[in-house]
Amino acid sequence: MSSLGDRERAVLTFEGRGWASPGAKERAIREELDLAPVRYYQLLNALLDDPRALQFAPVTVNRLRRVRAARRAER
Repeated sequence: MSSLGDRERAVLTFEGRGWASPGAKERAIREELDLAPVRYYQLLNALLDDPRALQFAPVTVNRLRRVRAARRAER
């Protein structure tokens, strides 16, 4: 199995940080990762199903999987 690329690792590391407000996070996405917030969330969502992401950042990936499952259950 190949390892994650630099961008994927950066997205997972970035998501592991805490944020005071959504606006601050979206601004940081643009400035630090040079991504549009929509693209960032697309990449992040795809990573949640990638076993390499789980191996790289298990706490972050499992937390986000729980959030995603809870949101799906609400529908």
